[in-house]
Amino acid sequence: MTMLKIRDVSLYVKVMGQGDPLVLMHGGPGLDHTTLSSLEPLADQFTLIFYDHRANGRSTGAAESMTWENLTADADALRQSLGFDQWAVLGHSFGGQVALEYALRYPERVSQLLLFDTCGDAWWYEESAPEMLRKRGYSAATVDAARRFYNGDLRPDEVRPIVMKFLRAYFYRLRLWDLPQAVMSGFRMKMRHDAHVFAFGTLLKEWNVMDRLSEIEMPTLVLAGRFDFLFPSEHQAILADRLPNAQLEIIERAGHNAHAERAAEVIGIVRRFIAAHPPVERHAAPVA
Repeated sequence: MTMLKIRDVSLYVKVMGQGDPLVLMHGGPGLDHTTLSSLEPLADQFTLIFYDHRANGRSTGAAESMTWENLTADADALRQSLGFDQWAVLGHSFGGQVALEYALRYPERVSQLLLFDTCGDAWWYEESAPEMLRKRGYSAATVDAARRFYNGDLRPDEVRPIVMKFLRAYFYRLRLWDLPQAVMSGFRMKMRHDAHVFAFGTLLKEWNVMDRLSEIEMPTLVLAGRFDFLFPSEHQAILADRLPNAQLEIIERAGHNAHAERAAEVIGIVRRFIAAHPPVERHAAPVA
Protein backbone atom coordinates (compact mmCIF):
# COMPACT_ATOMS: atom_id res chain seq x y z
CA MET A 1 0.00 0.00 0.00
CA THR A 2 1.41 3.35 -0.98
CA MET A 3 0.60 6.86 -2.14
CA LEU A 4 1.59 7.38 -5.78
CA LYS A 5 1.87 10.80 -7.39
CA ILE A 6 -0.42 10.52 -10.44
CA ARG A 7 -0.93 13.65 -12.51
CA ASP A 8 -2.05 16.44 -10.12
CA VAL A 9 -3.07 14.19 -7.20
CA SER A 10 -1.71 11.39 -5.03
CA LEU A 11 -3.62 8.12 -5.31
CA TYR A 12 -3.74 5.53 -2.57
CA VAL A 13 -2.73 2.28 -4.29
CA LYS A 14 -2.50 -1.33 -3.16
CA VAL A 15 -0.89 -3.91 -5.47
CA MET A 16 -0.89 -7.61 -4.64
CA GLY A 17 -0.52 -10.99 -6.34
CA GLN A 18 1.01 -12.10 -9.59
CA GLY A 19 -0.12 -12.75 -13.13
CA ASP A 20 -2.01 -10.66 -15.65
CA PRO A 21 -3.06 -7.26 -14.26
CA LEU A 22 -6.60 -6.60 -13.05
CA VAL A 23 -7.44 -3.10 -11.83
CA LEU A 24 -10.38 -2.72 -9.45
CA MET A 25 -12.41 0.50 -9.45
CA HIS A 26 -14.43 0.90 -6.26
CA GLY A 27 -17.94 2.21 -5.83
CA GLY A 28 -19.34 5.08 -3.86
CA PRO A 29 -18.71 7.76 -4.83
CA GLY A 30 -16.81 8.81 -1.75
CA LEU A 31 -15.87 5.32 -0.52
CA ASP A 32 -12.58 3.45 -0.98
CA HIS A 33 -10.90 0.30 -2.29
CA THR A 34 -11.73 -1.76 0.80
CA THR A 35 -15.28 -2.22 -0.56
CA LEU A 36 -13.72 -4.73 -3.00
CA SER A 37 -11.48 -6.56 -0.51
CA SER A 38 -13.56 -9.75 -0.80
CA LEU A 39 -11.94 -10.19 -4.24
CA GLU A 40 -8.41 -10.44 -2.81
CA PRO A 41 -8.29 -14.26 -3.27
CA LEU A 42 -7.90 -13.53 -7.01
CA ALA A 43 -4.32 -12.48 -6.19
CA ASP A 44 -3.23 -16.10 -6.58
CA GLN A 45 -3.86 -15.75 -10.33
CA PHE A 46 -3.74 -12.02 -11.14
CA THR A 47 -1.82 -8.91 -10.20
CA LEU A 48 -4.56 -6.97 -8.44
CA ILE A 49 -4.39 -3.17 -8.46
CA PHE A 50 -6.69 -1.58 -5.89
CA TYR A 51 -6.79 2.19 -5.66
CA ASP A 52 -8.93 5.04 -4.34
CA HIS A 53 -10.28 7.43 -6.99
CA ARG A 54 -9.17 11.03 -6.64
CA ALA A 55 -11.04 12.80 -3.81
CA ASN A 56 -12.17 9.38 -2.54
CA GLY A 57 -10.88 7.38 0.39
CA ARG A 58 -7.25 8.20 1.17
CA SER A 59 -6.44 9.76 -2.22
CA THR A 60 -6.00 13.51 -2.47
CA GLY A 61 -7.80 16.06 -4.60
CA ALA A 62 -10.77 18.37 -4.30
CA ALA A 63 -14.19 16.82 -4.87
CA GLU A 64 -14.79 19.41 -7.60
CA SER A 65 -11.87 17.93 -9.58
CA MET A 66 -13.86 14.71 -10.11
CA THR A 67 -14.55 14.97 -13.83
CA TRP A 68 -14.80 12.04 -16.21
CA GLU A 69 -11.67 13.32 -17.95
CA ASN A 70 -9.72 13.35 -14.68
CA LEU A 71 -11.03 10.06 -13.30
CA THR A 72 -10.21 8.15 -16.48
CA ALA A 73 -6.90 9.94 -17.14
CA ASP A 74 -5.86 9.14 -13.55
CA ALA A 75 -6.54 5.46 -14.15
CA ASP A 76 -4.55 5.43 -17.37
CA ALA A 77 -1.65 7.34 -15.83
CA LEU A 78 -1.65 4.75 -13.02
CA ARG A 79 -1.46 1.98 -15.64
CA GLN A 80 1.52 3.67 -17.25
CA SER A 81 3.21 4.24 -13.90
CA LEU A 82 2.91 0.52 -13.08
CA GLY A 83 4.27 -0.47 -16.49
CA PHE A 84 1.29 -2.30 -18.00
CA ASP A 85 0.41 -2.05 -21.69
CA GLN A 86 -3.11 -3.38 -21.07
CA TRP A 87 -5.12 -4.56 -18.10
CA ALA A 88 -8.46 -6.07 -17.28
CA VAL A 89 -10.75 -3.48 -15.71
CA LEU A 90 -13.30 -4.32 -13.00
CA GLY A 91 -15.68 -1.64 -11.75
CA HIS A 92 -18.37 -1.90 -9.09
CA SER A 93 -21.33 0.52 -8.91
CA PHE A 94 -19.85 4.04 -9.34
CA GLY A 95 -16.58 2.31 -10.25
CA GLY A 96 -18.47 0.57 -13.06
CA GLN A 97 -19.46 3.94 -14.43
CA VAL A 98 -15.81 5.03 -14.32
CA ALA A 99 -14.89 1.74 -16.01
CA LEU A 100 -17.40 2.38 -18.82
CA GLU A 101 -16.03 5.87 -19.38
CA TYR A 102 -12.49 4.47 -19.32
CA ALA A 103 -13.36 1.76 -21.87
CA LEU A 104 -14.88 4.40 -24.15
CA ARG A 105 -11.88 6.74 -23.86
CA TYR A 106 -9.00 4.21 -23.71
CA PRO A 107 -10.32 1.08 -25.48
CA GLU A 108 -6.86 -0.07 -26.56
CA ARG A 109 -5.81 -0.34 -22.91
CA VAL A 110 -8.64 -2.64 -21.77
CA SER A 111 -8.20 -6.39 -22.30
CA GLN A 112 -11.46 -7.39 -20.57
CA LEU A 113 -14.16 -5.29 -18.91
CA LEU A 114 -16.00 -6.51 -15.81
CA LEU A 115 -19.03 -4.53 -14.66
CA PHE A 116 -20.43 -5.35 -11.21
CA ASP A 117 -23.80 -3.98 -10.07
CA THR A 118 -23.60 -0.84 -12.17
CA CYS A 119 -25.48 1.03 -14.87
CA GLY A 120 -25.26 3.05 -18.05
CA ASP A 121 -28.02 5.53 -17.18
CA ALA A 122 -28.34 7.79 -14.12
CA TRP A 123 -32.14 7.40 -14.18
CA TRP A 124 -31.76 4.02 -12.50
CA TYR A 125 -30.59 5.53 -9.23
CA GLU A 126 -32.04 9.04 -9.52
CA GLU A 127 -35.63 7.87 -10.00
CA SER A 128 -35.92 4.08 -10.18
CA ALA A 129 -34.07 3.22 -6.95
CA PRO A 130 -36.28 5.33 -4.66
CA GLU A 131 -39.35 3.87 -6.37
CA MET A 132 -37.97 0.36 -5.81
CA LEU A 133 -37.62 1.15 -2.10
CA ARG A 134 -41.25 2.28 -2.02
CA LYS A 135 -42.33 -1.02 -3.59
CA ARG A 136 -40.32 -2.89 -0.95
CA GLY A 137 -42.27 -1.25 1.83
CA TYR A 138 -40.04 1.60 2.94
CA SER A 139 -41.79 4.68 4.32
CA ALA A 140 -42.48 7.76 2.22
CA ALA A 141 -39.96 9.71 4.30
CA THR A 142 -37.23 7.11 3.60
CA VAL A 143 -38.06 7.07 -0.10
CA ASP A 144 -37.75 10.86 -0.20
CA ALA A 145 -34.43 10.65 1.69
CA ALA A 146 -33.13 8.16 -0.88
CA ARG A 147 -34.16 10.43 -3.71
CA ARG A 148 -32.18 13.26 -2.11
CA PHE A 149 -29.25 10.88 -1.49
CA TYR A 150 -29.00 9.78 -5.14
CA ASN A 151 -29.51 13.26 -6.54
CA GLY A 152 -26.87 14.97 -4.39
CA ASP A 153 -29.53 17.09 -2.70
CA LEU A 154 -27.96 16.95 0.78
CA ARG A 155 -25.08 18.26 2.85
CA PRO A 156 -21.93 16.18 3.51
CA ASP A 157 -22.91 15.77 7.18
CA GLU A 158 -26.23 14.23 6.11
CA VAL A 159 -24.73 11.42 4.00
CA ARG A 160 -24.23 8.88 6.78
CA PRO A 161 -27.51 9.40 8.70
CA ILE A 162 -29.54 9.32 5.49
CA VAL A 163 -28.00 6.13 4.09
CA MET A 164 -28.58 4.41 7.42
CA LYS A 165 -32.33 4.73 6.78
CA PHE A 166 -32.14 2.22 3.94
CA LEU A 167 -28.78 0.50 4.46
CA ARG A 168 -30.36 -2.96 4.74
CA ALA A 169 -31.75 -2.57 1.20
CA TYR A 170 -28.20 -2.99 -0.11
CA PHE A 171 -28.15 -6.59 1.11
CA TYR A 172 -30.13 -9.66 0.15
CA ARG A 173 -30.30 -10.50 3.83
CA LEU A 174 -28.52 -8.55 6.57
CA ARG A 175 -28.36 -11.03 9.43
CA LEU A 176 -27.48 -10.31 13.03
CA TRP A 177 -24.23 -12.24 12.85
CA ASP A 178 -23.20 -10.18 9.80
CA LEU A 179 -23.30 -6.92 11.77
CA PRO A 180 -19.87 -7.19 13.48
CA GLN A 181 -18.16 -7.68 10.12
CA ALA A 182 -20.15 -4.81 8.61
CA VAL A 183 -19.16 -2.55 11.51
CA MET A 184 -15.47 -3.51 11.21
CA SER A 185 -15.60 -2.83 7.46
CA GLY A 186 -16.97 0.62 8.23
CA PHE A 187 -14.08 1.34 10.58
CA ARG A 188 -11.50 0.28 7.95
CA MET A 189 -13.16 2.33 5.24
CA LYS A 190 -12.14 5.94 4.65
CA MET A 191 -15.13 7.95 3.39
CA ARG A 192 -15.30 11.36 1.71
CA HIS A 193 -18.85 12.66 2.02
CA ASP A 194 -18.07 15.80 0.03
CA ALA A 195 -17.21 13.56 -2.92
CA HIS A 196 -20.61 11.87 -2.63
CA VAL A 197 -22.47 15.19 -2.68
CA PHE A 198 -20.49 16.62 -5.58
CA ALA A 199 -20.61 13.46 -7.68
CA PHE A 200 -24.35 12.85 -7.39
CA GLY A 201 -25.18 16.54 -7.58
CA THR A 202 -22.94 17.42 -10.53
CA LEU A 203 -20.78 14.70 -12.13
CA LEU A 204 -23.49 12.03 -12.35
CA LYS A 205 -26.45 14.30 -12.96
CA GLU A 206 -28.39 12.85 -15.92
CA TRP A 207 -25.30 10.85 -16.95
CA ASN A 208 -26.07 8.39 -19.74
CA VAL A 209 -23.85 6.31 -22.04
CA MET A 210 -26.49 3.81 -23.19
CA ASP A 211 -26.32 5.06 -26.78
CA ARG A 212 -22.52 4.56 -26.83
CA LEU A 213 -22.33 1.01 -25.47
CA SER A 214 -22.07 -0.41 -29.00
CA GLU A 215 -18.59 1.18 -29.19
CA ILE A 216 -17.29 -1.08 -26.38
CA GLU A 217 -16.04 -4.15 -28.22
CA MET A 218 -13.81 -5.90 -25.68
CA PRO A 219 -15.17 -9.00 -23.88
CA THR A 220 -17.39 -7.74 -21.08
CA LEU A 221 -18.84 -9.44 -18.02
CA VAL A 222 -22.05 -7.89 -16.66
CA LEU A 223 -22.65 -9.26 -13.16
CA ALA A 224 -25.14 -8.25 -10.48
CA GLY A 225 -27.15 -9.49 -7.53
CA ARG A 226 -30.72 -10.55 -8.25
CA PHE A 227 -32.04 -8.29 -5.46
CA ASP A 228 -30.02 -5.16 -6.23
CA PHE A 229 -32.52 -2.30 -5.75
CA LEU A 230 -30.22 0.23 -7.44
CA PHE A 231 -29.65 -1.71 -10.67
CA PRO A 232 -32.23 -4.51 -10.97
CA SER A 233 -31.66 -7.55 -13.14
CA GLU A 234 -33.87 -6.16 -15.94
CA HIS A 235 -31.48 -3.23 -16.28
CA GLN A 236 -28.51 -5.58 -16.32
CA ALA A 237 -30.12 -7.48 -19.21
CA ILE A 238 -30.51 -4.23 -21.16
CA LEU A 239 -26.92 -3.23 -20.36
CA ALA A 240 -25.57 -6.59 -21.55
CA ASP A 241 -27.75 -6.54 -24.65
CA ARG A 242 -26.34 -3.16 -25.73
CA LEU A 243 -22.72 -4.32 -25.31
CA PRO A 244 -21.50 -6.19 -28.43
CA ASN A 245 -19.49 -8.88 -26.63
CA ALA A 246 -21.10 -9.26 -23.21
CA GLN A 247 -21.82 -12.16 -20.86
CA LEU A 248 -24.59 -11.67 -18.30
CA GLU A 249 -24.43 -13.27 -14.85
CA ILE A 250 -27.16 -12.71 -12.25
CA ILE A 251 -26.21 -13.87 -8.76
CA GLU A 252 -29.03 -15.32 -6.70
CA ARG A 253 -29.40 -14.45 -3.00
CA ALA A 254 -27.36 -11.26 -3.41
CA GLY A 255 -28.05 -7.54 -3.39
CA HIS A 256 -25.95 -4.58 -4.50
CA ASN A 257 -22.68 -6.12 -3.31
CA ALA A 258 -22.82 -9.56 -4.90
CA HIS A 259 -19.03 -9.83 -4.77
CA ALA A 260 -19.17 -9.63 -0.96
CA GLU A 261 -22.34 -11.61 -0.27
CA ARG A 262 -21.48 -14.45 -2.68
CA ALA A 263 -17.71 -14.04 -2.89
CA ALA A 264 -16.73 -17.61 -3.81
CA GLU A 265 -19.32 -17.78 -6.58
CA VAL A 266 -18.34 -14.40 -8.03
CA ILE A 267 -14.62 -15.18 -7.87
CA GLY A 268 -15.23 -18.41 -9.77
CA ILE A 269 -17.13 -16.55 -12.49
CA VAL A 270 -14.33 -13.97 -12.81
CA ARG A 271 -11.70 -16.69 -13.20
CA ARG A 272 -13.71 -18.52 -15.87
CA PHE A 273 -14.59 -15.35 -17.77
CA ILE A 274 -11.02 -14.08 -18.04
CA ALA A 275 -9.72 -17.55 -18.94
CA ALA A 276 -12.28 -17.79 -21.74
CA HIS A 277 -11.30 -14.38 -23.17
CA PRO A 278 -7.50 -14.08 -23.37
CA PRO A 279 -6.19 -10.56 -24.03
CA VAL A 280 -6.13 -9.34 -27.61
CA GLU A 281 -4.09 -6.24 -28.39
CA ARG A 282 -6.28 -3.36 -29.50
CA HIS A 283 -5.30 -0.15 -31.23
CA ALA A 284 -6.91 3.26 -30.97
CA ALA A 285 -9.01 4.38 -33.94
CA PRO A 286 -7.15 6.80 -36.21
CA VAL A 287 -7.89 10.48 -35.57
CA ALA A 288 -9.90 11.98 -38.42
